[in-house]
Amino acid sequence: MNVTSQDPQVQPGDLGSLLRYWRDVRGVSQLDLSLEAGFSQRQISFIESGRSVPGRDTLLTLAQTLDVPLRERNALLLAAGYAPIYSETPWNAQDMHSVVRALERVVRQHEPFPALVMDRDWNVLMTNDAAPRFFNCFIDMAAREGPRNMLHLIFDPRGMRPFVADWEEVARSLLQRVYRESVGGVVGDNTKRLLDDLLGYPDVPRDWKTHHGASTTHATMPMIPLGFVSEGAVLRYFSMVTTVGAPQNVAAQELRIECMFPADDATEARHRHLLATHASPQRPMSAKRRP
Repeated sequence: MNVTSQDPQVQPGDLGSLLRYWRDVRGVSQLDLSLEAGFSQRQISFIESGRSVPGRDTLLTLAQTLDVPLRERNALLLAAGYAPIYSETPWNAQDMHSVVRALERVVRQHEPFPALVMDRDWNVLMTNDAAPRFFNCFIDMAAREGPRNMLHLIFDPRGMRPFVADWEEVARSLLQRVYRESVGGVVGDNTKRLLDDLLGYPDVPRDWKTHHGASTTHATMPMIPLGFVSEGAVLRYFSMVTTVGAPQNVAAQELRIECMFPADDATEARHRHLLATHASPQRPMSAKRRP
């Protein structure tokens, strides 16, 4: 069942099905939900069967208890006949000004290592100067059409794919991340399309869902690094992902900041040397426009 709000034509009769869907996603019974939310099981049963329509506050309490993402909470409100309450304005709208300024500060302070701001579909919205400089050491980023997508950049044989070390392990870990880090833990239509596109590239391991082994190469590391081969040496990085705390805006909830860190001292030294020997061919992507 499709519950993502990419389809804005939500019908009032869908409310019971939507609520039941979210219970199933979270693995919560009607009884569990009633105890956690403070409503009777009978009341929840009546909502799901379409025999009653809850008040707006009741519905929001149920959505919060089920940790429903803000975009999908709007869909629940529409299905119940209420107006959405969470703004779906773009990430760079005027009311997001303070958040955008904070994002600019974070990515700028991460120099000389790459930092990117992405939306829920891994499209790059903003970077620091180091990100395009780093990737331009391997490929001509200006030749890639926008909007730029970080995963397509890594998986594309015309992108960074030829330079990725330990390709199969990296590909598996990135595909698993798409599932693990999907907003609200829900794989919606856009995420499914993204996964299908990525699996369409050559040499993508098909056992990514079931493979859980760690290679001896990275057995001593607490994470699977993303390695890039440059001049015969492998530069290994890992990421830290930051999200906006207590968001009240759909775009704010769906933003993620990805900061790349060297996984070892040798990579840090080689990274600094690499950027020092390559002139900056383009400006960083700004917060005022999509790449």
